Amino acid sequence: MPQPPAVLHMLCGKIASGKSTLAAQLAAAPATVLISEDDWLAALFGAQMQSPADYLTCAEKLQGVMGPHVVSLLREGLSVVLDFPANTPAQRAWMRGIVETAGVVHEMHVIEAPDALCLQRLKARNAQGDHPFAATEEQFHRFTKHYRPPAADEGFLLVAHTAMP
Repeated sequence: MPQPPAVLHMLCGKIASGKSTLAAQLAAAPATVLISEDDWLAALFGAQMQSPADYLTCAEKLQGVMGPHVVSLLREGLSVVLDFPANTPAQRAWMRGIVETAGVVHEMHVIEAPDALCLQRLKARNAQGDHPFAATEEQFHRFTKHYRPPAADEGFLLVAHTAMP
């Protein structure tokens, strides 16, 4: 029986919009691997990440290593759910490079969620204590200032999702 083509699933949405929840759902498909930025950053750089600038530095290092790895998985026929934020043109440019290098089908999942819902979820997530990072409300607002949904001219196949309370 022929295997479906490999797909790179990417996620765009504010902090606590539901990206990781959607990623887990997508990763339940056969022959699909989930790669979570938060898990890798926490394991490799957790103690070094004290500021947003630290996050950017560590995320860039992780991308440098993870990009070729993701390409290899896709070329082997595995689909990948890349649970990394695709929230800025620069982040998406890195992901576009993976799509082009691997020559695969892709889906950019965009989650629309109001700030109030994200902040409510963030507070609940922080209270549970099981997420690798506990972002503050101030950090939420700082990162949200840079959030830009994908533009049509970026060439991604967009899949829209609306966050539900």
